[in-house]
Amino acid sequence: MTATATEPSRGLAARDDRVATRPLAARLLSRPEVGSLIAAIVIFLLFMAVAEPFRNVANVGTILYGASTIGIMAVPVALLMIGGEFDLSAGVAVTTSGLSASLLAWNFGLNVWVGILLALVVSVAIGAFNGWLLLKTGLPSFLVTLGTFFILQGVNLGVTRLLTGNVASADISDMDGFGSAQNIFGSEVTLGPVNLKITVLYWAVLTVIAAYVLLRTRVGNWVFAVGGDAAAARAVGVPVRATKIGLFMAVGFCAWLSGMHLLFQFNTVQSGEGVGKEFIFIIAAVIGGCLLTGGYGSVVGASLGALIFGMTQLGINYAGWNPDWFRTFLGVMLLLATLVNMYVKKRADLR
Repeated sequence: MTATATEPSRGLAARDDRVATRPLAARLLSRPEVGSLIAAIVIFLLFMAVAEPFRNVANVGTILYGASTIGIMAVPVALLMIGGEFDLSAGVAVTTSGLSASLLAWNFGLNVWVGILLALVVSVAIGAFNGWLLLKTGLPSFLVTLGTFFILQGVNLGVTRLLTGNVASADISDMDGFGSAQNIFGSEVTLGPVNLKITVLYWAVLTVIAAYVLLRTRVGNWVFAVGGDAAAARAVGVPVRATKIGLFMAVGFCAWLSGMHLLFQFNTVQSGEGVGKEFIFIIAAVIGGCLLTGGYGSVVGASLGALIFGMTQLGINYAGWNPDWFRTFLGVMLLLATLVNMYVKKRADLR
């Protein structure tokens, strides 16, 4: 019998039917985001107890803002990891996007919106290039995107210095289109004592859309299939090439969105920004339930991982603790999350 492209969908549907017959507690414990949810609750209660400013409702917006700037990128990075790949250029790609919009508009005297659209093309093209090179060469995505990381880092610094004589882009706040663009990418809304940045809305919308696509559509089935076994997925008709390139392009799109906020929040972009952020995105995804081997994970969990990052980063400061230990905390969380994820997946596979 000839395999068809619908077989992965039927397999996942059958798996979901089996899951639905389990007791509620067993189903909850087999979810990939269960570890991040428990960790988020524990960290929330910890800082509520030891840090008085953490209990101030007015600081909720600050915490959510810090989480959202990570979450916007953690969501597509989680999708990519579920698809079995990494993107180590994600951090500097955000900076590249902001610089592209600013430098193109400023250097050529364009309306700011033209620069924004050109930056979108650049960002998505970088993602497509990563995916194409990965499939063309057969190299691990770790090596491909590490190369892109260094290329973008050098281009960001070199081009910015060449065009502006500085390491930062020029201030474009007096250019045509800046005000309307800032309303879209850098605005905020006040709800009582809480000021919420627009990035919180973008983060929430991206999480909902990505979770729906992953769990309720054929494309989501493809993502799980190519991450679990790309060769087997290709044998039953899954478009492995298009799926992987699409995932890298999704990272590029979110890098553009994040880069536009960076630009319109501060009016300029520092060309050295973003280095090291890629590891934060990956850590958030792993804390959220993604396995480094692919084929398993949750975008909701990745968003919870970003929330953990936001709460911890500010909670340490609010508690008056030495912030030098923050990176140590991230390393411990990464190791613990990896162990928890492996345990949860084994339980899910055994049931």
